[in-house]
Amino acid sequence: MKLPVLSLLLAGFASAQNVLLIGVDDLNDWIGCLGGHPQVQTPNMDRLARSGTLFSNAHTQASLCNSSRTALMTGRRPTTTGVYNLAPWFRSVPELRDLVSLPQAFRRADYRTALGGKIYHVFPPKKDRAAEFDEYGPPCTFGPFPAKKIVDTPSPAKLVDWGVFPEKDEQQNDYEIASWAVEYLSAKSDGVPFFLGVGFGRPHVPCYASQEWFDLYPIETLQLPPWLENDREDVPEFEWYLHWRLPEPRLPWLKESGQWKPLVQAYLASTSFVDSQVGRVLDALRKSPHADNTIVVLFSDHGWHLGEKDISGKNTLWERSTHVPLIMSGPKIPAGQKCAEPVELVDIYPTLVDLCGLDAVDGLDGLSLRPQLEDVSTSRRPAVTTQNPGNHSVRDRRWRYIRYADGSEELYDHESDPNEWRNVVDDPANRKAVERLRESLPKKEAKHVKGSGGRILENRDGEWYWEGKPIKGTERTE
Repeated sequence: MKLPVLSLLLAGFASAQNVLLIGVDDLNDWIGCLGGHPQVQTPNMDRLARSGTLFSNAHTQASLCNSSRTALMTGRRPTTTGVYNLAPWFRSVPELRDLVSLPQAFRRADYRTALGGKIYHVFPPKKDRAAEFDEYGPPCTFGPFPAKKIVDTPSPAKLVDWGVFPEKDEQQNDYEIASWAVEYLSAKSDGVPFFLGVGFGRPHVPCYASQEWFDLYPIETLQLPPWLENDREDVPEFEWYLHWRLPEPRLPWLKESGQWKPLVQAYLASTSFVDSQVGRVLDALRKSPHADNTIVVLFSDHGWHLGEKDISGKNTLWERSTHVPLIMSGPKIPAGQKCAEPVELVDIYPTLVDLCGLDAVDGLDGLSLRPQLEDVSTSRRPAVTTQNPGNHSVRDRRWRYIRYADGSEELYDHESDPNEWRNVVDDPANRKAVERLRESLPKKEAKHVKGSGGRILENRDGEWYWEGKPIKGTERTE
């Protein structure tokens, strides 16, 4: 029996395939090829999508940096590891210490590994650093910072800021990270296959960019994201518990202070700036000897709200927080494809192991995306996102189902309601869809591991606590 043409192409992968893994921080679906914002300009990510396969229905395992990246790099969900929050570093947990990470799987196959910027939440601690990557470039610092915040937000956190800064792109930390990656790709000539991780900080706050990127989005013609007044009247009160008190401002403050449009403008400007840095790295790869032998994967760790559902930031189980860019490109990956099946960031690990011919790694929760690369219509299981134990979103091609730790639920029909404005979980006509989606909820859930902290939601003797304090009062509206 003859294999399909695409199967024959993908069968041609060999263990010598290089890997370039590009991470972008807090980037939602506001890139041109995903159509998340009608005015966004991301020519470099768009050309990467044209050169390979765009997974247009990709979702994170957690809408928070550390837990999302831990899942991606270990191939295991938060419900498996117990890492749900901004801390801890997973190898500080005894039962997780010996997990084989993604770069370690490649090191076992005699790859040379290198990391610059933010692929893990932060660089591994010094004692663990040599075990993860052979070589390190500049870390992600989100800098530089002005002497004083540009925007006087309710939170004094210096990261929560936006505006024109610095004067030149070359002063940005992301520019430094890109320059290191460009040099690595240009100089690498020893013939040893490589796994190169390049992680950018923007558009994570502070949303800083030089004036040229702001000029792309004149404030006078800027379009705000879709928003519905009283949108949250049909959602459970418990949903607020997932982001009870955060430094990112709520929409009422953004509107009252006249900062809604400036924040959207700054986010778009930051996105176009980081796209330019992605372009520098892609150009360096194209000009290098590795252009015909390198798989490129671009992802974002989670999305970001810009006023939708009355908030800014992440920490939700809605589309704006879970939906992320995911693009795979390479010499034998079909170009110009778009896969609408639900896929997950936890799938990146087993996919790269599969495509590069590495030995299988036991215990991974993800699934290889090879079947979808061969045929984009190949059906998939739903994508599951978790935000602290007991709170899960299940996303298939049509529906998003959410269940919270108190048992309350939401359901959205993306065919008729792409903005998730109408919670239809109580409609009897949707009962079968709810029952089917419930089957994808985790059957077992690890508890918070020791050392957990940073946006942590806990139940203590029947009372809910956020960041160690009882949930009460008016914090949710601040």
